[in-house]
Amino acid sequence: MPAHGKHRRPKRRPLSRGIALAGTGGAALALPLVATAGTAHATPHKAPEIATVEKTAAGVSAKIAESVTVAPNSAPKTYTVTRGDSLSLIAHEQGVRGGWKALYQANRSAVGDNPSLIHPGLELTLRGKSATAPKPKSSTTKRTDATDRADRSQQRSVPATQKAPAKAAPAAAAPAAAAKSYANNLDGWIRESLDVMAKYGIPGTYDGIHRNIMRESSGNPQAINLWDSNAAKGTPSKGLLQVIEPTFLAYHVPGTSMDLFDPVANITAACNYAADRYGSIDNVNGPY
Repeated sequence: MPAHGKHRRPKRRPLSRGIALAGTGGAALALPLVATAGTAHATPHKAPEIATVEKTAAGVSAKIAESVTVAPNSAPKTYTVTRGDSLSLIAHEQGVRGGWKALYQANRSAVGDNPSLIHPGLELTLRGKSATAPKPKSSTTKRTDATDRADRSQQRSVPATQKAPAKAAPAAAAPAAAAKSYANNLDGWIRESLDVMAKYGIPGTYDGIHRNIMRESSGNPQAINLWDSNAAKGTPSKGLLQVIEPTFLAYHVPGTSMDLFDPVANITAACNYAADRYGSIDNVNGPY
């Protein structure tokens, strides 16, 4: 416990700076300029973490600035038309903004009034300047994407000679089958009649026809019967198979003569009549 009557001298705060002189009359008093450590106006220092972040950001910005290069204005990109190209196809493959219409507007002076007519060798401007007329390519010019375009065009537009083998020339038409000829005699007349009968489905055989002809007219196509009942009625039997005119007209076969004395017309009409009445000329063995 402290002794009575004694007082502890309070501790003075340390002087942070020098002294200042104050004038009172002629005397100078030395007054201490006191400033506590808590209130001293020292230059503020940034927190270490903030300084580190700012320093890092500055470094990144510097690196980005160094790595970014400003591309110079690129020259107008052009495209040389190859076989099989169209404005729409070029615009699609080259990524032309605005499609074929924009490509046409940029090159209208070179393309002309019809956007569908573009010719191989025409140099189109994909952006920037207008198109220029086709110009010959130097043999020493490097072919970079031109080769690719040529290959692509070749795939799109293969010459007709490669698309499909040339068609063989049509074979010469076979000559029309020569008309079948028949001898101008009894054998030829019967054979021709049989071919006509076969066409119309009229039955009969060579032997059946020949047998009845020999009995009726002995093979004479101009034979005529003027003494039988038919003749008495005014309709005599005529021809190889002795057919009266009403029967001939009723059973005439198309394609044969309308002459009752014609050998082929006479035979086919008689056989047609016999087929209708007797089933076939082969079934006739006497007067009919």
